[in-house]
Amino acid sequence: MQLIVSAGLILAIVIWGVLAPDHLGAIFDGALATIIRNFGWFYLWVVLGLVVLALVLAFGRYGRLKLGAEDEEPEFSLGSWFAMLFAAGMGIGLVFWGVAEPVSHYGTPPPGIVPNTPEAANAAMRYSFFHWGLHPWAVYSIVALAIAFFQFRRGGSALVSTAVQALPWAPVRRLGPVVNVLAVIATAFGVAASLGMGALQINSGLSAVIGVPVSEKMQLLIIAVTTVLFVGSAVSGVDRGIKLLSNFNLILAALLALAVFVLGPTVAIIDTFTSTLGSYASEFVRMSLRMTPFRDSSWVGTWTIFYWAWWVSWSPFVGLFIARVSRGRTVREFILGTVAAPTIAAFLWFSVFGGTALNLEIMQHMPIAQAVKADVSTALFSMFGQLPLGTLMSGIATVLVVVFFVTSGDSAVLVLGTMSTGGRQDPGARVKIAWGLLIAGVAASLLMAGGLKSVQTATIVFALPFTVVILLMAVALWRGLREDHEEEERRERALRRRIRELAGSAAPQV
Repeated sequence: MQLIVSAGLILAIVIWGVLAPDHLGAIFDGALATIIRNFGWFYLWVVLGLVVLALVLAFGRYGRLKLGAEDEEPEFSLGSWFAMLFAAGMGIGLVFWGVAEPVSHYGTPPPGIVPNTPEAANAAMRYSFFHWGLHPWAVYSIVALAIAFFQFRRGGSALVSTAVQALPWAPVRRLGPVVNVLAVIATAFGVAASLGMGALQINSGLSAVIGVPVSEKMQLLIIAVTTVLFVGSAVSGVDRGIKLLSNFNLILAALLALAVFVLGPTVAIIDTFTSTLGSYASEFVRMSLRMTPFRDSSWVGTWTIFYWAWWVSWSPFVGLFIARVSRGRTVREFILGTVAAPTIAAFLWFSVFGGTALNLEIMQHMPIAQAVKADVSTALFSMFGQLPLGTLMSGIATVLVVVFFVTSGDSAVLVLGTMSTGGRQDPGARVKIAWGLLIAGVAASLLMAGGLKSVQTATIVFALPFTVVILLMAVALWRGLREDHEEEERRERALRRRIRELAGSAAPQV
């Protein structure tokens, strides 16, 4: 029933987008503006609260609890685990926005900063760290941890609703089917939007490398080819397709970043990382709670609140996938692996690519900002064009986007298959193929209708009710961790008492 409802709603919105794209866009744009205007503060407080909760769990007394039996070992190596969660979490986004976001902020900085100045460049890097650092990964981590905890320690299903249904309040528990439908819809539209974005950048990359024309027909062909790849990867299973592709992509991304670091302004990149890390730390709370009640500005809503809603809308997909590959990890290891490590990787990525682009724009007067303003999907390739071996790096970056496209797609197929089959960790091939075709159909139909922006906006609109779901999941997780910790302490006290009793009875009588 949940599958029929969620698939029906997705199909209805797709048909709406094809038949009346302008009407769809107007409805969702209006809803988005209302949400940002009236609930922006809500997103800021919730996401900051999730960051605090993640830090408390990582370094608090619940950190040694294991996601599974006490003697259970992790299913995947540390390197493969990190590669898979990173590829699923924000692989395409980092490649797409690594140059485009800092350069965009440089030209249109936060309120109160003069555009195209050194202060604007510093703010551009700081907010790029902010938007891709601790906050998004804390959202993913808490959702994933709640799912993994109730699945691996309590024997629950691999569903978003499992954590919510563990709460003691009957009205909340009855919301389980609604929660699962919201999770499926958010996942399907979030991934479709990401695939559309990936197709645009792959097309731009092929244009930069071999002169392929940038056109809607080419983008549809790209979606078709990559769909075959990610469905094939998903059918082959996590142990083979997804793990191998994720490992390959992590290595390729590291090599590309290293090449830019060596061939670009190396010292300036190091200085950018150092300076931005300091300003990020000092401005952390201020950025986390920044609104503009006395200024007529849409910047915070357009960027920060939009991003926070975007991460929330992706959290059921990423959370379920991370939970799927994290059995056997301790809570502390899980939080550090899903929050601290990806945050550091994102900081390094933006320092290398964003720092290089800003240095070329400001110090060498290269027209990077002009290219970003014209088409953000060409930003990365415009920067490569100003560096040695630029064509080669453009080719590598295109391959990187293709593989990130595939890893995001096959992860989404696995998660949607799991949610639509009652929590099966490895759904059948037919289910995976069906979801792969549906995702590709959503991306292609909305691209043809010119509605990619509308589907992104729709994803954000669906994020508002799911933010409430995340709060319920966080409460359930805290209660569950506290109960299991207290139970383990009782067992340890009983064991110590028994040992003392045995030692006393074995002592020689005088």
